[in-house]
Amino acid sequence: MAKMISQDTFDDVVKENVVDFSMSPSEAKEETIKQFEAQGINLANIIKDLAINAETGEPIINETVDKIKAHISQKSKDTQQLLELITVLDLECQKSLAHRVLAGKNGAHDVLITLLEQTLAEDTLDTTLISKSLQAANSLTQKQPDLFDAEALSIVLKLLELKDQLDVICLTLQWLQKACVMHETNRQNIMSTNVIKLIKPLLLKDSPRMVREATAVLRYLVLDDDIRVEFGCAHEHARQIANELLLQLVELLPEYTDVNVLSDVLLTIGTLAVRQELCTLIDDAGGLKLIFAIMKDNLKEERLNREALKLLRALAGHDAVKAHIVQQGVAPIIKEMLETHQSNENIVSAALACITTLTLRVKEHSAAFFETGIAEVIVEALRSNPKHKYVQRNGAWAIRNMVSRSRDQCDTWLSFGVEDLLNEAMAEHPSVAQDIKAALRDLGCKVQLREEWTGTAEKKIAA
Repeated sequence: MAKMISQDTFDDVVKENVVDFSMSPSEAKEETIKQFEAQGINLANIIKDLAINAETGEPIINETVDKIKAHISQKSKDTQQLLELITVLDLECQKSLAHRVLAGKNGAHDVLITLLEQTLAEDTLDTTLISKSLQAANSLTQKQPDLFDAEALSIVLKLLELKDQLDVICLTLQWLQKACVMHETNRQNIMSTNVIKLIKPLLLKDSPRMVREATAVLRYLVLDDDIRVEFGCAHEHARQIANELLLQLVELLPEYTDVNVLSDVLLTIGTLAVRQELCTLIDDAGGLKLIFAIMKDNLKEERLNREALKLLRALAGHDAVKAHIVQQGVAPIIKEMLETHQSNENIVSAALACITTLTLRVKEHSAAFFETGIAEVIVEALRSNPKHKYVQRNGAWAIRNMVSRSRDQCDTWLSFGVEDLLNEAMAEHPSVAQDIKAALRDLGCKVQLREEWTGTAEKKIAA
């Protein structure tokens, strides 16, 4: 088994080569690597691209953290020097996860927390210092949310209470987002505070940047991505947030024309609509008409329409809301969208999935779509995206649901050449063959069904 060394040991030898042998940082690192590899030492765990101070031989990260600590302990008033040190730390942390881990081990998180606490305690708020510290905290916490602790959460709550500080609050919301990723404990700790009540007044009608950052936090709080936890609280968090903010999010929809803001709000509403009563709440608040209006006004916007389609599909989980979606005229909108984005596999796939959900087991819904002439448009979409497996699968689902209770449609579908297209898709994408066979079967086409299992009973079953 190969020997290994610590980062400190490696850095000490680099420092020795710089100070004692007057090597440049690059020469010192190259010589150090050669020395250890000649001894048969595995350097896989070592950060070899650390920036080194050419005079002292110390890694810049370590030196910077130590200087900030000294600045704090000496209560220095040289704010400009402190800002420069924080900027250096921020830039180093942006380089890689390994750099951030090393900074964390050297106490970077603690010094940033101390700086923020001291700055918030002063009579005059130094927003520049707070912003720089938050930028560094964001870079440091990226992909290592374990650093985010109770002290950090306490500071976040204080920062969110600040008035008229757009940059500071947005950076604070970004810090919260990074703390939530792949960390269920952080999410639960955040939800146990009054953070949702603090976010509520940030969902403003005239602050697109604030709305985008705030809605991102809401979505991150309902993630379920921490493999270290057997059971998360994503559903409960979504319910709590929805009860507090869902109506306010719906009311934001007519206030913006910015497609990025609208996309984020639609995505957030869809993420929070996890219960039937919440779907009803959105419907009762006029949410369906607002969504339709947004789709009509922005037919060419890919992301916006994709999020709108996903939201409609989520709302259709409630049968009454599903009926309202179709009754209020979604079919011609989706048809026009498919025509506009015929070759866009992402929009086509989302639209076909939405049609699948809306027509499931409801003959009247199938008729409403069919009467728009959407059958030919769906067939053309399949023809335009032969290599995209999910388009072909979702198309097969949509066709199956539309004809399963409306066999009178079959001749029309077949007249557009859908049988040949589905057979070609089945050969091209064998992993979704069963989905395509179901569509062919309900269209009345010849399908070779495979018996998945056969066997012989050891004992005959008595008649």
